[in-house]
Amino acid sequence: MPNERVLGVDACKAGWVGVTLTGRVTNAYFAPKISELVELVESDGAVAVIAVDMPIGLPDREHRKADELAYREIGVLRSSVFMTPTREALERTNHAAASARNRELTGTGISVQAFGLRTKLREVDEWVQQGGRQIIEVHPEVSFAVLAGEPLTASKKTWAGAERRRRLLADHGIVLDGDLGEAGRRAAVDDVLDAAVAAWTASRHHRGKARPLPDPPERFSDGLLSAIWS
Repeated sequence: MPNERVLGVDACKAGWVGVTLTGRVTNAYFAPKISELVELVESDGAVAVIAVDMPIGLPDREHRKADELAYREIGVLRSSVFMTPTREALERTNHAAASARNRELTGTGISVQAFGLRTKLREVDEWVQQGGRQIIEVHPEVSFAVLAGEPLTASKKTWAGAERRRRLLADHGIVLDGDLGEAGRRAAVDDVLDAAVAAWTASRHHRGKARPLPDPPERFSDGLLSAIWS
C-alpha cells in the first residue's frame, strides 16, 4: 500500500514540535532544529508529506497573496497572520533596518513579532531549498477553520480555545496521547495542537483534498511554490 504517514510541524520556543499521522495513529516528536526533527521522524519511517507552519517562498517586492487571503479567511483571529517579510529584509540583522528595507520594497514595515521569527524563517527557507521532500505550508487557524466549517473565535492560548481545537481534532479521528514524551515537556499546548492540525492538512494534501491559497500558488525569485494549504 502507498505510504500514508504524514508529518505536521510547528515552531515552539525551544525548537520544533512535530506530530505524525498514520491513519488514526499519532506520534509526537521534538528537536531544536527542523532538519533534526525531520531526521528523527524519518528514523521511524518515511513520510509522504510534511506540512509546516512557517512561510515557504519569500517575496521579493510585495506582500504574498497567501498571507492576504489567509487574513481574510479566519475572522476575528486574523491577528495571527503576519505579512511575510521580503527576502532582502530578512537579510538585515536588526529590526529597524529590516523594517525600513521592507517598507521600501512593499510600502509597509515589519512587526516586532514577525522579525522575532527571523531565525526560524531563514532556517526553514534553507531547509526547504535542499529539496527531496514533499513540503507544504500551512496556517493552523486556516486549517482549524476548515476543520470546524467556520472560523474559530477563541484564542488557542485560552482554555476554551485549546479545548475546542482538541475536540475538533478528536472528532476527526486525531487523538493525542496524554503523555507525548519530550514533545509534551518542551512544547506548549497550542504548539502541539497546531502541529496536529498541520498533520491533518498534510493528510488531506496527500489524498488530493487540500486547497491552496492562492490557487494557483505564487512563485518568487527563490523558485519555491508559495501557498497556504488547508
